[in-house]
Amino acid sequence: MKTFAYSRAESPEAAVAAGGRFIAGGTNLLDLMKLQIETPESLVDISRLDLAKIEEREDGGLTIGALVPNSDLAADPRVIAGYPVLSRALLAGASGQLRNKASTGGNLLQRTRCYYFYDKATACNKREPGTGCSAIGGVNRILAILGTSEHCIATHPSDMAVAMRALDATIVTLKSDGDRRRIAIGEFYRLPGDTPQIENVLEAGELITHVELPTPPKGEQLYRKVRDRASYAFALVSVAGIVSVEDGKIASAALAFGGLGPMPWRDPAVEAALIGQAPSDAAFAAAADALLKDAKGYGTNDFKIPLTRRTLIASLRELTGVSA
Repeated sequence: MKTFAYSRAESPEAAVAAGGRFIAGGTNLLDLMKLQIETPESLVDISRLDLAKIEEREDGGLTIGALVPNSDLAADPRVIAGYPVLSRALLAGASGQLRNKASTGGNLLQRTRCYYFYDKATACNKREPGTGCSAIGGVNRILAILGTSEHCIATHPSDMAVAMRALDATIVTLKSDGDRRRIAIGEFYRLPGDTPQIENVLEAGELITHVELPTPPKGEQLYRKVRDRASYAFALVSVAGIVSVEDGKIASAALAFGGLGPMPWRDPAVEAALIGQAPSDAAFAAAADALLKDAKGYGTNDFKIPLTRRTLIASLRELTGVSA
């Protein structure tokens, strides 16, 4: 680990004025620093800021402080009752020890677990722009089949962010000039294109302070995660689903996916294929067709395409009560 300066912020305003990298739980950043993948000159400790509360809003939604630990968020009775998809997604991620330390804001900013991103002996455009993508033509079992480019096929690793995407969360930030922003999570992440090192729309020195959830949605909620082992593994495919059925037809649907793309993936065409349809395997297959229309495998991750189809159909059966 390279030498760095360290300071502790006493307020969000002091943190953004300090001009360094923010550290809270550090469950991802410290690993990257040890491997010298990230080498910040200055760390600003925000772990003691007053941003660890979950508060109810007048509209019935929740405001979640950026420093709320993942374990506390998953166990909050209001989250369990109104947003079970979020609680289940959090409990599907990492280990209990990491959930106790990892923060809500930091979870949104996790970096990919692509093997080549972590291996400095290989080419990686995300780690070192312009060097190439070793994952294309390499070992890419866990990597993306949607939203990729010729420069990067990495996936975003968060489970929590997938549930947040299905819930239409809003990310609240404080910029270095003191202005605040509210960013819909659907507009927060960026596709890799030819700049895969730029992963989101945050400006330099911009701090996530809160995440807002709207009023709890109607319908059944589910988080289904398919992975290589039962715990402490990132998703090959995951589905965060919220579906309501009225008068025998699907009245509303929100579906987000993990393990498939460079961001928590949500495609309006998937939901459009379901709304107004009677729950059936035919309707579910049409939704899968819409999701996978542009899917592309890269060799060792080709299996993700049929796996995603089966996982989505199984999830929709559970959400709507259709028997296999």
